Amino acid sequence: MDKKASDAIKYTLSFALAGVMVWLAFRKVEWASFWDGLRQTRWAWVILFFAASLLALLFRMLRWRALLKPLGGKCGGMLIWDANNVGNLANVVLPGSGEFVRCGYLSGGPANFEKVLGTVVMERICDVVAIIVLFVTALAFGWEKFGTFFRESIIAPLTGGMNFSMWWIVLAVLAVLGAAGWAVWHFREKSKFCARIASGVKGFLQGFASFARMERKWLFAVYTVLIWLMYILMFWSILKAMPALEGLNFIDAVFLSAVGNIASVIPVPGGIGAYHYLIALTLSSLYGVPWETGLLNATLNHELHAVLIILLGIVSYFLLTLRKKKD
Repeated sequence: MDKKASDAIKYTLSFALAGVMVWLAFRKVEWASFWDGLRQTRWAWVILFFAASLLALLFRMLRWRALLKPLGGKCGGMLIWDANNVGNLANVVLPGSGEFVRCGYLSGGPANFEKVLGTVVMERICDVVAIIVLFVTALAFGWEKFGTFFRESIIAPLTGGMNFSMWWIVLAVLAVLGAAGWAVWHFREKSKFCARIASGVKGFLQGFASFARMERKWLFAVYTVLIWLMYILMFWSILKAMPALEGLNFIDAVFLSAVGNIASVIPVPGGIGAYHYLIALTLSSLYGVPWETGLLNATLNHELHAVLIILLGIVSYFLLTLRKKKD
């Protein structure tokens, strides 16, 4: 199968899944209540939302720059900013593609593509840890409120289908991957194909290990904390923007922000539908608010951020194109 056909299938399946999730989220909306809630929105809080969104993107740029520096490649702040923005724009269209797009812009010199990709994986692992920390923090401060919902509505659906036979399949896949890794390493000097794969994996691991070579590791941790504080602040500002939800506190925003990030693992463009459904479900089931109110909250959070991402992505794409022409 050629690349064009493969990409077409990926796009079709991704958008089809997004369509299903959007239908599930919006199928039982009473639109009169939805629009009434939108009219009551306090738009002054939206300014805080956009400020926090921009700061989150800025801290992401600074964190990635700190990881890239030990590789000795392209570390210009504006270049990394623009590459991140274009990558985010690509993720709106096809989930996961943005990580490869932004790595392409930063590859060059001693920092080849595999090394740069390794730093992105390092970032993503830290973000997964951050989401876990958010859940643990929210559960620690509000187990009576969140515990049952977390166990029954999040953990159970994610693990309910994993039976004993499934674990054997997982172990078999890991065994095959391990055997393939051994074969590539063992025959790397006898096979050009294995040598190429081994070289790519080596570069990837070097990029992943760039954290160990950072001069100020504490700064990486500070940037990560600030990034996720901004995400929580974004969610909290939209809660305050809606009169029906203004009674929810900062810990509620922590928990809801963590729930919303689960949508990032569902392969739909920009989390469309998946984010809306999860947030509306959580607000409806946990707090007893009308489905329309929960969906409006999710829509404001998601669409306002998406508009910002798209605008910044378009501007950065043109700036990168102009920069390339000058070079």
